[in-house]
Amino acid sequence: MARAATVYTGPDQDEPIPVDTDATIQHVSSRLGDSTDLVSKRFLAMHAWPAGILYMEGMIDTQLLHQAILSSLLRSDLPEPKDWEIPEDPLTYIKNEVLVAGDIQTIDKLADLFDFLLAGCVILQLDGSREAIAIHAVGWEDRNVTEPQSQSVVRGPMEGFTENLRTNTTLIRRKIRSPELWLETMPIGRVTKTNVGIMYIKDLAQEGILNEVKRRLQAIDIDSVLESGYIEEFIQDTAKTPFPTLYNSERPDTIAAGLLEGRIAILIDGTPFVLLVPALFNHFFQSPEDYYQRSDISTLLRMIRYLCFFIAILSPSFYIAITTFHQEMLPTGLLINLAAQREGVPFPAFIEAVLMELTYEILREAGVRIPRTVGQAVSIVGTLVVGQAAVEAGVVSAAMVIIVSITAISSYVIPENGMSISARMLRFLLMGLAGAFGFYGVLIGILFILVHLCSLRSFGVAYMSPYAPYKSSDMKDTLFRVPWPFMRRRPLSSGGTGTQRLKPPERQT
Repeated sequence: MARAATVYTGPDQDEPIPVDTDATIQHVSSRLGDSTDLVSKRFLAMHAWPAGILYMEGMIDTQLLHQAILSSLLRSDLPEPKDWEIPEDPLTYIKNEVLVAGDIQTIDKLADLFDFLLAGCVILQLDGSREAIAIHAVGWEDRNVTEPQSQSVVRGPMEGFTENLRTNTTLIRRKIRSPELWLETMPIGRVTKTNVGIMYIKDLAQEGILNEVKRRLQAIDIDSVLESGYIEEFIQDTAKTPFPTLYNSERPDTIAAGLLEGRIAILIDGTPFVLLVPALFNHFFQSPEDYYQRSDISTLLRMIRYLCFFIAILSPSFYIAITTFHQEMLPTGLLINLAAQREGVPFPAFIEAVLMELTYEILREAGVRIPRTVGQAVSIVGTLVVGQAAVEAGVVSAAMVIIVSITAISSYVIPENGMSISARMLRFLLMGLAGAFGFYGVLIGILFILVHLCSLRSFGVAYMSPYAPYKSSDMKDTLFRVPWPFMRRRPLSSGGTGTQRLKPPERQT
């Protein structure tokens, strides 16, 4: 007999907090399975009211607990209760007049008590009161701000996001010191209750796109959110595409630049990768370093990235098509050399290319998973065995090793890893078409990819914009990057309002 699935159920949303502090402590302890990291203390607050506090050990700042909470409630310089006027509502008096902690909230439901307790708050309750105070005293250990690992640059800020949501919002606010930078936070996940923040600049983000982002986030009903990839799959426009429709970055300057264009950032607590929407095709070929160098250098680098994208997709399929169907397109000398190399290879070009590409993907995945101490040894073995030894054994030709190497290197030139993965997936599709139909199959595949790209949307914005539909005003920051003085307006295709970046020059009289 199949066993029924266990469904997580928290405390009833309307269940009130017990009046007796001991009953509250006993209920919370029982609900948490008598967990050893739950700390409870009983004391006499202000020498007048029996009280109790609850907190999770390791999740709060103990120095803040003693200096800002307990020291205020256990002051030794207070007179006897009979010598001073006792307020009618002691809980409100303590909240407004006694505690020096900054963020304090009043709660009256057990569900709220558990939410705040497990989020790193100190819970204070007085005997006889059906309300409690949640005092924010978060103090767990966080990773320091370090250089980003996935998006490195030569010139630019060398700081990256961490796994702490508040640290990440602070890094963005350091760069955009405007009261128009707004942040809205909501918990997502029935069990994890992960804090998800929506950050945008009020006057720049389009209201329609902002409302759509909120609607999609509020529609998520899942038990846990552990990384931004969870959110990405729920809010993307379609899953039937190999291309990423949401941009992610761990660089604060990249997210700040997107916000200044009118885009919307989605920050998830527990991950250094922040989502940015809407995301267009050309955004994945732009690097933050493009805006820290001269425009001519940036334009050249962008052209190289687009060229490498086409090389990563088309190189193996071109090789298969030429060597299998269109040998007459090669110069005679090169054709003779290729024929001599392939004389001892027992496989057709398509099988040879598939074997080499799969071998490379295996080596790449192994390089990501294996410990760093043995990574260098594996890379050397992989290079020697797959490269030189495979050619000498007659399994593959030397030309195919060159093609696979160029393809692999070109895929790493693309700044965003999501677009690089898309190129690797489409490569196998075009290889199959080239092996079956030659250049005609490759052309059909390219046309299919173009039509598919033009049909995509990212939060209602055309994915290929400003190329299709064409917007001449936004072409200043696409394949080319014109100098900053000429980019006076923000791009409309990014979902912004198209307002001015620069003030128009004053006319001389």
